[in-house]
Amino acid sequence: MSETVDTIDAEQKDGAEAAEAAEAKPGGDDDSLVREGDIAGDYLERLLDLLDYDGDIDLDVEAGRAIVSIDGGEDLEKLVGPRGTVLESLQELTRLAVQQETGSRSRLMLDIANWRADRRAELKELGRSTAESVQANGERVRLQPMSPFERKVVHDAVATVDGVTSESEGEDPKRRVVIFPED
Repeated sequence: MSETVDTIDAEQKDGAEAAEAAEAKPGGDDDSLVREGDIAGDYLERLLDLLDYDGDIDLDVEAGRAIVSIDGGEDLEKLVGPRGTVLESLQELTRLAVQQETGSRSRLMLDIANWRADRRAELKELGRSTAESVQANGERVRLQPMSPFERKVVHDAVATVDGVTSESEGEDPKRRVVIFPED
């Protein structure tokens, strides 16, 4: 009987350690994320070759997800498209290529020509300044429709301002952030 209890205790301990590890790295372990980045990099390298575009591919792991960025080529803006629409589509295709190879859904983030990083800075400023305006005048503000990435950045920026809050309303692709005073 004590052997059975010891085995159960060991299994529970192993399960608890695995759960703690999963919580520490929500997107998976670094090795699997590096592998995702490598698969994505190979996929994007083939795409650039087919298009005859120049670009340097950089792979990183940050906040539990693989980050892939392409920089350096003159034609890369075409892969971003208006308001990042082409970039969003390429990101989804790249995620599907990774999923086909690994069998697991990928959360990788793709940035091209530093568009996403620049857009993040713009949206942080928009969220913060709009939140401060709402805080000062007490009137709610509805922003233009945004992608999930854009809305997340704005919500995070609004959260840094006391006395205001934000939520998303509407259905994609017309889903938008609304900023209003806290009660």
